[in-house]
Amino acid sequence: MSDTVTFTCAGRTDVGIVRSGNEDNYLVVPEHAMFVVADGMGGHAAGEVASEMAVRIIADELGDLRDVAADVAAERMRHAIREANAVIFQRTLSEHDKRGMGTTTTVMALLDGRYLIGQVGDSRAYLLRDGELMQLTKDHSYVQEQVDAGFLSPAEARTHPYSNVITRCVGANVDVAPDTYVGTVQRGDMFLLASDGLTGMIDDPELHQILLGEGEPDALAAALIDEANRRGGLDNITVILVRVDDVQGGGAGGARTQAATTPA
Repeated sequence: MSDTVTFTCAGRTDVGIVRSGNEDNYLVVPEHAMFVVADGMGGHAAGEVASEMAVRIIADELGDLRDVAADVAAERMRHAIREANAVIFQRTLSEHDKRGMGTTTTVMALLDGRYLIGQVGDSRAYLLRDGELMQLTKDHSYVQEQVDAGFLSPAEARTHPYSNVITRCVGANVDVAPDTYVGTVQRGDMFLLASDGLTGMIDDPELHQILLGEGEPDALAAALIDEANRRGGLDNITVILVRVDDVQGGGAGGARTQAATTPA
C-alpha cells in the first residue's frame, strides 16, 4: 500500500531592487513532486547560465522518484547534483567568459510520505509544521562555519561582511559533496525553498509570521518577495512554497503524489 500526498505549490523569482539581472533559477515539476532552487554566481550571463544548467540537469537526472526506495532516491539525488557540478565545471574550463561561475542548489522531492532534500550552498529549505518554523538545511558558508566554531552568534552572522561567502557550490570544482536530508510529511506541512535574496533580507521570525498568514502558496510567495523588496531587495529573490493538503495511506512503498493546483 502506498501513500498519496496531495499538495499545492507555487514558485516565483524576482530580480530585486538593486541588481540589473536575475542569476536565480527555479523549477517546479508537480507531476514528479520535485522542486529546485538555484542561485548563480560569476557575474551576469555566467551566474544565470550556471543556475539554469543546474536546475535542468538535476531535473533530468532525478526523473520521477516516487516509486523509488528511500536509499536509492537519496543516492540518485547526490548523483544528480554531482552530475550538474561536473557539467558546469567542464563548461568553466572550455569557455573563458564562464570561468568562476557556479551556483547553489536546493532540491526537494516528495516520496512515500517523506521528503528528500539535496543541498549545496546557502539556498535554504524550511518546514512550517504545527505553527513552528524549522530550518531543514544548513548553509555551506563562511559565517555558518564561524557560528559552528563558536566565534559568531547567529545574529552576528546575519550582519557579518562575509555573510554572502559560501564554502561549497555547484560547478566551482571537479567534484562536490551534497548534503541530503530526509523526514516525514504530514498534512498541513508547508515547505519553503528560497535563495538567500529572501533569507538575507528577512530573518526567521518574520518569515514565520508571513507563512502563518492566510492565503494560497502563490499569494504567500508574493508576500515574501514583496517584503524582501520592501527591506531593500539587495539580491535576486526566489521562493518555492509547497503546502501538503493531505496524506492518505500508510504503506512504506512507492508514494503517489498529486498537485492540487500549480499556480503560475
